[in-house]
Amino acid sequence: MVKSFHIRYYRDVLAMVYAVEEINNTPDLLPNITLGFRIFDSCMSEVKAIHGVLTLLSGTWDPTPGYSCQRQPFVAGVVGELMSSLSLPMARILGIYHFPQISYGSVIATLSDKRQFPSFLRTIPGNAFQNVALPRLIGLFGWTWVGMIISDDDVGEQGRRDLEAGIKEQGGCVVFTQKIHLLYPRDKLLLMAEVIRASTVNVIVVQSPEVHVAVLMEVLLEQKVTGKVFIFSVSFIITPGLFSRAAWRMLNGTIGIAASTGNMPGFKDFLRRLDPSGAPRDNMARLFWEKAFQCRWRMRNETELPPARGPQAVCSGREVLSEGHVSLFELYDLTSTYHTYAAVYAFASALNKLLSCQPGEGPFLNGSCTSAEAVQPWQVLHYVKGAHVKLKTGEEIVFDENGDVAAAYDIINVQIFQDDSTELVKVGKFDPWAPRGHEVTINKSAILWNSGYSQVPRSVCNDGCLPGYRKASKEGEPACCFDCVACSSGEFSNETDASDCFKCPDTHWPNEKRDACIPKQIEFLSYGDPLGLTLTAFATFFTLLTTSVVCVFIKHRSTPIVKANNRELSFVLLLALMLCFLCPLVFIGRPGRLTCLLRQTLFGAVFSISISSVLAKTIIVVSAFKSTVPGTKRWLGNRTPAWIVLSCTLVQVLICALWLLTSPPYPVLNRTSSQANIILECNEGEGVFFYCMMGYMGLLAMVSFVVAFLSRNLPGRYNEAKLITFSLLVFVSVWISFIPAHLSTRGKYMLAVEVFAILCSSAGLLCCIFLPKCYVILIRPEQNTRKHLVPRGRLNEMAH
Repeated sequence: MVKSFHIRYYRDVLAMVYAVEEINNTPDLLPNITLGFRIFDSCMSEVKAIHGVLTLLSGTWDPTPGYSCQRQPFVAGVVGELMSSLSLPMARILGIYHFPQISYGSVIATLSDKRQFPSFLRTIPGNAFQNVALPRLIGLFGWTWVGMIISDDDVGEQGRRDLEAGIKEQGGCVVFTQKIHLLYPRDKLLLMAEVIRASTVNVIVVQSPEVHVAVLMEVLLEQKVTGKVFIFSVSFIITPGLFSRAAWRMLNGTIGIAASTGNMPGFKDFLRRLDPSGAPRDNMARLFWEKAFQCRWRMRNETELPPARGPQAVCSGREVLSEGHVSLFELYDLTSTYHTYAAVYAFASALNKLLSCQPGEGPFLNGSCTSAEAVQPWQVLHYVKGAHVKLKTGEEIVFDENGDVAAAYDIINVQIFQDDSTELVKVGKFDPWAPRGHEVTINKSAILWNSGYSQVPRSVCNDGCLPGYRKASKEGEPACCFDCVACSSGEFSNETDASDCFKCPDTHWPNEKRDACIPKQIEFLSYGDPLGLTLTAFATFFTLLTTSVVCVFIKHRSTPIVKANNRELSFVLLLALMLCFLCPLVFIGRPGRLTCLLRQTLFGAVFSISISSVLAKTIIVVSAFKSTVPGTKRWLGNRTPAWIVLSCTLVQVLICALWLLTSPPYPVLNRTSSQANIILECNEGEGVFFYCMMGYMGLLAMVSFVVAFLSRNLPGRYNEAKLITFSLLVFVSVWISFIPAHLSTRGKYMLAVEVFAILCSSAGLLCCIFLPKCYVILIRPEQNTRKHLVPRGRLNEMAH
């Protein structure tokens, strides 16, 4: 039970008195009707609140439930209660009788249920939106590691569930939840203080009326538990008078939400006109007078004066209220006071419509109305529900179907200065109808934090993850405790404490820090690239080398070593090898429509000429030496090599022609093969044609190799079959190695592998077949004779 008188709560009572006085003096509202009131003090007790309700219903101080012993004028409705825990039992009783009740401070969402509380209304928004606003506010400051203090009642428990769910939705964790009540014993409060001290939490959410918080703050002060930032819900009414000066200073920097309020013009002047001598039965006014002037009223039949406590130890009632006395009402926060004022006007507006009803046009049976002498509470409730209240300031209040008003909250910051003066600064607002994500707006620079913090305090389990990292939960730890893991290849995060990393678009790639996406480079094997430049240099070198060999052969075309084994076929092979060395130039450079058509087809055709030429030379070697055997006839004609080259090449040309006609290659941007780059490459169309071309070329090479290998031991000082065998061994080895290398690379490196294979295999044919001949021609010309080239048996045959 609250044993002391608090001026702050008396201010709400005076708001009702002021509203009644203002309405009675307004001629166009309830003309010829005088409003009156009765005041019951619940003393923060559910039992006293219920007793007051039953007294109003019964009309007697010792109420009898279900009976009314009062005479007219009938009570039209109840204004109150401030606390949700007290309004709940009141609303259950009043709902049975459809007796209208308008609360000015009860915010619990349960009271919006009209099946349970059919006659309850309120001028303050319910906490359904508050339980959205507070978690959003906490998330806006980046607080993920918070504690919670709730009142030990159903209201506190419901608020805890809703707020905890909202905080978790914002990515936060509630580390501890402590219940408080003003009647708790000291040892229980000490345990709570120890829990708060031991926690690393810097931010504590309070879902409780201020009367319960006051007792806890005194214990925290005593135990030197400081440096905490408190976030108050709408249930907490800023009431410095409840706290000691030192305990109140602990709340410096507190942030809370309060229902938006309007103006009460003339209310301050009304307070200055207070006169307890004019209302001798107004005990509250007399208690205020004692606190304001530090005096005491003389009791009836009292003969002795009280002990002297100043120049006016006895209250006379003639004391004059100064500005300092009026400041005791703490006028910087008129939240509940304004809504009390609005509740009285809601009843007055309903009564005005009720009594202005014209017979036959009423809302009741047969269009009936009622009179001032026969007003029933259910009739008042009907009009209150549909009341469109317009205050003298022009502000409007409209109840919805649940008896609630439109939700709007101000975010306030408690700022306590060195001289102990207090100012409530509006630092933001909550608009539930704003676009999602923009409901809360706040001016952080206007906030004054308590002495422990010069900037926004941190309240997290561990430091946040920088951009380029993502949060990874720790096993066995709350969701707010996490490790920071670098984003995987191809992913990025551009905000702090990112839960996930995101893939860049196909045309972009993460930068080195992986906190942004940058455009991918278009990659192809270019002449300016070191790799492309190197391959071009090798291609040019071997082309010039082949040209030099051609020149040597042309100059010495009449010598035996050039004429041996079909001189014309050697020139065809050299020309084909020259084209083979030039083929890489088509692979290097920016792919275009024409180059894509020529790359593989030109390579396949030219190489087929080379291999078929080698095959023809091998067959000629075998034929030449077979014809030296006595009784063996020459089985190859002069045109046979040409037919071998043409027929073998024609098959490859047909494969390439069919490829170009049915599925021609074309340039394409490949965004998937490489993560870091966009590969500009040639789409080869149907892959089967590429493999048919390569397979056919491999078949020619294997046939040539087998034939050359079988004839490697033919007699003669200069055995070309051995040279062909070795050259084909190099050729086949290169292209067998090419297959896995080609399949395991992408982009320009895949092309480089193919170009390298072309150069190596072509160089193998050139060096193994022609360089030994050039050596003989240029270095050992004495061996360039028929005697050295023709086998001894064949030479003897020619001699006979």
